[in-house]
Amino acid sequence: MAETDREANRFSARASRYARVGANVGTVAARMAGARLFGGEGTTNAAALAPALGGLKGPIMKVAQLLATIPDLLPPEYAAELQKLQADAPPMGAAFVKRRMQAELGAGWQARFGSFDLKPAAAASLGQVHRATGLDGAPLACKLQYPDMQSAVGADLKQLELAFALPRRMNPGLDPREIAKEIGARVREELDYPREAKHARLYGTVLKDIAAVRVPQVLEDLSTKRLLTLGWLDGERILNFSDSPVEVRNRLAQAMFKAWWHPFSRAAVIHGDPHLGNYTVFSDEAGPQGINLLDYGCVRIFHPRFVGGVVDLYRGLLEGDEARIVHAYEVWGFKNLSREIIDILNIWARFIYGPLLEDRTRTVADGVKPGEYGRRQAFQVHQALKERGPVTVPQEFVFMDRAAVGLGAVFLHLRSELNYHRLFEAEIESFSLDALEARQAEALAAVGLPRPE
Repeated sequence: MAETDREANRFSARASRYARVGANVGTVAARMAGARLFGGEGTTNAAALAPALGGLKGPIMKVAQLLATIPDLLPPEYAAELQKLQADAPPMGAAFVKRRMQAELGAGWQARFGSFDLKPAAAASLGQVHRATGLDGAPLACKLQYPDMQSAVGADLKQLELAFALPRRMNPGLDPREIAKEIGARVREELDYPREAKHARLYGTVLKDIAAVRVPQVLEDLSTKRLLTLGWLDGERILNFSDSPVEVRNRLAQAMFKAWWHPFSRAAVIHGDPHLGNYTVFSDEAGPQGINLLDYGCVRIFHPRFVGGVVDLYRGLLEGDEARIVHAYEVWGFKNLSREIIDILNIWARFIYGPLLEDRTRTVADGVKPGEYGRRQAFQVHQALKERGPVTVPQEFVFMDRAAVGLGAVFLHLRSELNYHRLFEAEIESFSLDALEARQAEALAAVGLPRPE
């Protein structure tokens, strides 16, 4: 086929996709408006949402997944349907896989593996994972990106503006434009497999002394811009252990806590996507021992001062230091803070920090279901902001908040009973901004990642 024909076909495919995405998002937006403004059948309309977006794959599906995890951003019935998109998407077939692998590794690509399963082990929004073995017999996970995802990003993220326009009009107390920017930046990064490889190596370095968390090895010679090959880590779904003895559930919850807060306190980096598909449980002859952290596409690297703000807010709430609380919000990027706005933000802060502030063994939230974690408090905050706002949510805050809510939901699934206060104190013991800046600079330089501005 001539190059001009191929380009025409690509353009046609992009145009067709843009039209389908726009039509689906537009229809959903209209239904949301009807449900919110005119008391329409929100549950009925929402039920059509997941199939419409799931069939498209790509960035719009990833955006939908992210939107579903931000409490009270969308009506509850829509968030519930979007959360179903965490399940596997329909996989691509063997012929497609062969063409894609040849495009990435060349005509003799199969000779570079001991074996390669053309049937995917998992399929998601931006790509699918195949089991393979190396020439030495070592088990591998090959993450293969779907074609034309780069061009799909632009079309899909434009529709994100429409998706956020309705909450901004219907909920004038909250301006979500910075949320949209942050989600867009992270989705673009998820298509950057060389960057994801660096994230994985960064986590391998930061967590090297934490036996309860395993990070896969990156195989550079079998990775490209659209193919990421990692060592395969065997494990079981964490929900398989929700009825295990409490000591097992607590051990896994403590491993999850370490997996997220240790890198944050040691290198100012956080895994922004703590949904149930991104980790599994590994065991030995004595039983379940810890978690495998599997995916590194949605990783947020902060300036160390942001971590300082997290510590300041924690200390301020713990000690009743109002000046330190206000300083923390300002460090995070909240602007034009009044006494009323600070009191409203503190509703959310006391909920998120609640388990960390009490020096006792406890559940993360008594009597709350995993899917409802944070929603009542978010609704309360948003209602108050309608009267006192608007408030712009700082861009850096989005995935920090999302990680905290996601982790809380995991702890609820496990019904873990831990002293979260002492776990957190151990992570921030002798915290120093200068020391964190030095550690982060060293860790990022070792894997070739730039320091945040």
